[in-house]
Amino acid sequence: MAKCFFLCLFAGFTITAYGQAPLTLERCRELALSNNKQLTASKLSEDIALNARKAAKTKYLPHVNGLAGYEFFSREVSVLNKDQKWALSHLGTNAMGKVSGTVSEVLTSMVQQQLITPEMAHNIGTIMEKMGTPLAQKGNDIGNAIRDAFRTDTRNIFAASIMVTQPLYMGGGITAANEMARINQELAHNAVDQTRQSTLYSIDNAYWLAVSLKNKEVLAKQYLELVQKLNTDVHKLIREGVATRADGLKVDVAVNNAEMSVTQVEDGVSLAKMLLCQLCGLPLDSNITLADEQHLNNTLSLDDAEMSADQYAANMSDSLYSDRPEVRLLENAVDLSTQATKLTRALYRPHVALTGGVLVSNPNTFNGFERKFKEVWNIGVLVQVPIWSWREGHYKINATKTATSIAQLELQDLREKIALQVEQYRFKVKEAQKKATMARKNMASAEENLRCANVGFREGVMTITEVMEAQTAWQKAQTQKIDAEIDVKLSEVGLRKALGKL
Repeated sequence: MAKCFFLCLFAGFTITAYGQAPLTLERCRELALSNNKQLTASKLSEDIALNARKAAKTKYLPHVNGLAGYEFFSREVSVLNKDQKWALSHLGTNAMGKVSGTVSEVLTSMVQQQLITPEMAHNIGTIMEKMGTPLAQKGNDIGNAIRDAFRTDTRNIFAASIMVTQPLYMGGGITAANEMARINQELAHNAVDQTRQSTLYSIDNAYWLAVSLKNKEVLAKQYLELVQKLNTDVHKLIREGVATRADGLKVDVAVNNAEMSVTQVEDGVSLAKMLLCQLCGLPLDSNITLADEQHLNNTLSLDDAEMSADQYAANMSDSLYSDRPEVRLLENAVDLSTQATKLTRALYRPHVALTGGVLVSNPNTFNGFERKFKEVWNIGVLVQVPIWSWREGHYKINATKTATSIAQLELQDLREKIALQVEQYRFKVKEAQKKATMARKNMASAEENLRCANVGFREGVMTITEVMEAQTAWQKAQTQKIDAEIDVKLSEVGLRKALGKL
C-alpha cells in the first residue's frame, strides 16, 4: 500500500514538474518516442522478425521427432485361413485315420498272402485301435500348438518411434528462407526508423505550431494594450471636444476586434498544447510551458539554416537515399522478391535428406509374433526428384521475377521523387530565410512608423485613423515576422525529413 502511495506521489510530482519546468524540443522528442504506441508496436514487430530469423537458422540442423500411440482393433490379423486352422486342430485325428486305413490294408494283404492268420490280424488291429486314441490326441495337441504359434494377437498394438532428419540438399531453399528472414528483420528495423522519423516530424511541427501561436498570443495582447491606450486617449479628447463621437466608435470597434483576436488565439494555443501533450503522452490538461515561447528570436540561426541547406544539396548522392527509411523498405522488398524467386526455384529441384531413428512396437515380428516391446534401428537417405508438373514451376518463377521488376520500378520512382522533394525543401529553407530577413526589416520600419504616428497624434498633426493604420501595420509586420521565423524552423524540419536526417 505504501509502495502504491509513493508511486502515485511520484507521478504527481512528475506531472507537476511538466507544468513548472519549460519543455524543450529535445525533451518533447524524448517523451514522444517513449510514449508513441505505433513506435512500440513497430519495435515488437522487430522482435518478431528477430525470432523468425532465429527459427529459420534451425532448418540447417537435424530435427528429432517422437511419435507414440496405441490402437485397438476389433479383429486381429490372421496368417492362417479357417481350413488351415481346422486341419491343424485335427492333425492327430486325421493322421491316425490315414494310418489306421493303411494298416488295415496291409493286414488284409498279409492275411490273403497267408503271412499271418486272421486272428493275428485281429489282435494287431485291436492293439492299433487302443494306441490310436492317445496318438490322435497327441497329434491334435501338436496341431493346436502350431495353430496358436501362428496367432498374431494384433488387436492391441503399442508403438513408439524417434526419427532424426538431417537435410543435405534442399535445392537452395533453406538458404533462401534464411536470407528472407534476415531481410524481414532489416525491413522491421527500417519500419521502426520510419515510424520514429514520422513521430519526430509530427512532434517538431506541433512544437513550433504551439510556439508560433503562443507568440501570436503575446502579440495579440500587446496590440490590445495599444488600442486600449488609444481608446483611453480618444475618449479624453472627446470629453475635451477635440475628437468626435465617430472617432470613439472606430476605436471601440478596434478594441472589440483585438479582444476577440486574443480570445481566438488563446483557444488556438490551448488546442496546440493539447495536441503536443497527446503526442508526448502527457495528460491533455497539463499546464506546460515551452522553452522557446519567450525567446523565439534567440533560437533561430538563419545563416546556419542557409548553410545547412547548401551543404545538404552538395551531398546529394546515392548514399543520401539510404538515409530514407522508405528507400530502404523498397530495397528490402526488391531483395525479398529476389529471394522468393530462389525459394520457388528450390521447390522444383531435387531434395536429399539423411534419416535415422528407432522404432519400438508391441507386438513385434522379430521373433514371431511376441507380446513384448522390441526395438529396431534404421538409417537411410531420402531423395525427392520432381519429374513433371506441367511447367508449374516455370510459371511461378516468372511471376516472382515480374514482382521483382515491379519493386525495382517503384524504387527508382521513389528515388526520383525524393530528389525532387529535397530540392523543393532546399528552396523552401532559402525562401523562408529571405522572408525572415525581410520581415525583420519590415518590423523595424513598422515600429518606427508607429512611433512617428504616436508622436504625431500627441502633437496633433496625425489623425486617429492614421494611428490605427500604423498600429494595424505594426501588428501585421509582427505577425509576418513570427510566421517567417517559424517557417524557417519548419522548412528545416521538412528538409531533414526529406533527407532522412531526423
